[in-house]
Amino acid sequence: MMLKTMKPVSDRIERLRQSYVNTKPSICYQRAKIYTESHKKTEGKPIILRRAQAFYDFCAQFQVRIFEDELIVGTAGKFRRTGILTPEYSWQWVDKEMDTFPTRPQDPYQITPDQCDVVRAEIFPYWHGKSLEEHFLAALPEETARIAVDTGIIDNDSKWRQAVGEITPDYEGHLFVKGYGGILKEAEEKLAALDYLNAEDIDRIHYYQATILSAKAIILLANRYADLAESMAADEADATRKAELKEIARVCRRVPECPPQSFHEATQFIWFVQLGGIITENPLALNPGRYDQFMYPYYAADMDKGALDKAGAKELIHALWLKYSEWVWTISENTTGYFAGYNQFQNLTVGGKKRDGSDATNELTYLCLEATDEVRTHQPGLSVRVQSDCPPEFLYAVSDLVSKGTGFPAIHNDQAGTQMLLQAGYEPEDARDWNNCGCVVPHFRQTGQWTSAVNVNFAAAMEYALNEGKSRLTGEKMGLDAKPLADYSSYQEIEDATFEQVGNLIHHSVVSTVIAQKLHSEMVPRPFLSTCIGHCLEEGKDLSRGGAKYNVGPVLTGIGLAVVANSLAVIKKLVFEDKVTTLVELDAAMNADWEGYDALRTKAQAVVKYGNDDDYVDAIARDLANYYYRKTRAYKDNFGSPFNSAFMGISNYIPTGRIVGATPCGRKATKPITEGVSPFAGSDVKSPLAAMRSSAKMNHDVHTGGTLLNLRLSEDLVSTPKGKRDLGGIIRAYFSLGAFHVQFNTLSSETLRKAQKNPEDYKDLLVRVAGYSTQFVNLSPEMQEAIIARSAHGSY
Repeated sequence: MMLKTMKPVSDRIERLRQSYVNTKPSICYQRAKIYTESHKKTEGKPIILRRAQAFYDFCAQFQVRIFEDELIVGTAGKFRRTGILTPEYSWQWVDKEMDTFPTRPQDPYQITPDQCDVVRAEIFPYWHGKSLEEHFLAALPEETARIAVDTGIIDNDSKWRQAVGEITPDYEGHLFVKGYGGILKEAEEKLAALDYLNAEDIDRIHYYQATILSAKAIILLANRYADLAESMAADEADATRKAELKEIARVCRRVPECPPQSFHEATQFIWFVQLGGIITENPLALNPGRYDQFMYPYYAADMDKGALDKAGAKELIHALWLKYSEWVWTISENTTGYFAGYNQFQNLTVGGKKRDGSDATNELTYLCLEATDEVRTHQPGLSVRVQSDCPPEFLYAVSDLVSKGTGFPAIHNDQAGTQMLLQAGYEPEDARDWNNCGCVVPHFRQTGQWTSAVNVNFAAAMEYALNEGKSRLTGEKMGLDAKPLADYSSYQEIEDATFEQVGNLIHHSVVSTVIAQKLHSEMVPRPFLSTCIGHCLEEGKDLSRGGAKYNVGPVLTGIGLAVVANSLAVIKKLVFEDKVTTLVELDAAMNADWEGYDALRTKAQAVVKYGNDDDYVDAIARDLANYYYRKTRAYKDNFGSPFNSAFMGISNYIPTGRIVGATPCGRKATKPITEGVSPFAGSDVKSPLAAMRSSAKMNHDVHTGGTLLNLRLSEDLVSTPKGKRDLGGIIRAYFSLGAFHVQFNTLSSETLRKAQKNPEDYKDLLVRVAGYSTQFVNLSPEMQEAIIARSAHGSY
């Protein structure tokens, strides 16, 4: 069926978009109820089979729905914007928090008292003592738990209250080639060759049995949608909608069981895979990957034979973008502080080079940029790869999208991403074929990795070095022993003490991660998402047990790089070089939150800050980043892979700031610190070029978990063709220095203030938070203010 529309956004898409913008996310407990009843019936069986059976039971029992106007179908719950519960991972935080879900300040969900009663009476009792969360907390050493559980010092609660997610399904080399019918057949053949008498075969037998169940489940679910579409078509009076429903039925009969043969089929296939991941794991960062590469053959073939036009293709893209945006990642209030804005981090990557090194941009690349502007959804997270010889029209299209103020796209240095994967041990062709995972993590579609394992608070580490190992806010001992600040005799001694405290936080981050890794493999294997990686099928090994082609070490994310560098520079300059203050006075000023020390604070704020292209402070930031890389890389995970460092940005710099007292740079207690390799908000006073040069001094290529630079430009600066071309030029210049990533907010403070005052009028206003964009009005006032506080550069 040819899908045609004459406007950038069709009436259908606009109706769907309005529903998405105006509908508050709601919790549906059906997934949790079906999974619970299934697990009751399978006790004693291997856990991987129990997980697969529960998925099958959901696909067989859940009441499927097709909503009005939909072309791409499938939800994980009864609501169009549904959040689900996964009690096998954690139920305690839900039990504690769900009564206040509708009223919490960040990412509220709708849930009724009656729903809460059902969940507490019929679901949670079974999981007492059985959840991943309970086992993790019981296994965590006391000294690690003190700083790792809901503290803001080190945080990995998304890895023990939630599933891992963080994979890129291999559509190009596996899923689209075989379809789930082919995966099912291959698993049956491999199973037939194994023998229970061979002890080494037993785990593989269970793996293939689980794969067979998972493949049958997703095929069954698709056919149930086909049945529903046929039933709805029979009752539909409108001829156009009747034809659409018949086409939906035909498509769902074919995919994902068979390889797709059209652009529509391939689009629905993608969503069924995404839906399977949502149902089984409620995952973070289940990435579409290089969409313009694996979808282009279907687009081109349909265009050539007249089965599709650009408008029809774009309507399907719009519909898919809306499906990505409608589902809701259900997370704890603590986690919302780190991932604010209903964001699921489904990173879709376009542009860059092909595996052979040639230019990869194509017509679909541009359609993705246009669709992101037109539909204005917060998902997928659109990333672009920019190579040194990329087509000028592509770079201009990127700059043009930046000028629209949505925070899209995230812009990445193609060569740096390839270098990062080479550093991580990938084969050259695979390294060139990278996509982004989650925020800014270079990734490949045959990888198993925890790309956001732990958030590490550098500012807290510095505070412990300067405050005898104690929190300045509570007085509680949280770090290593340290002497009183007045007893330090040199700047170098203070820097070394700070780095040592960072090293201690890295140690406890690794401890919490390897414990969580072990428990994931034992308690929550991943049979469905393992079907998305061909190497798992070849090896007969689940993702949680190292079945991917590349098992890359977990990523530790450093937070507060700039605020620590700025603070150490103040100590070096004012105390040890200029001698205009003493450590005693500085300590007193921080204890007083700078109250009564206005003159000293003014001097501290006048010391050069990171983000202004001054080696005095930038060198400190680089030394800290290098130390972080070396210390992190020295540890290995459960698969023997070295841990990886990152300076990526989510909303983590808000909650991590709340637990840190005043800092030497003049920052007040509890205020935000800094994310990624970005400057402290408002301190990059020279130009965006200076901020870029400071960032480029970090060794981006070794931080294989990704590096992020957030900048804000005035609307006028990028409103003209010249301004957009100039932006493309500075992006090229920045990347020529070896930097990996940059992204821009271009909305004025006036617009953002209006949105604060009249949120009903700005429901679809998107802003760049850090490694993602989301609706500005869905952010807490604190998060909104943090965005407004960034320097809005009016010239290059």
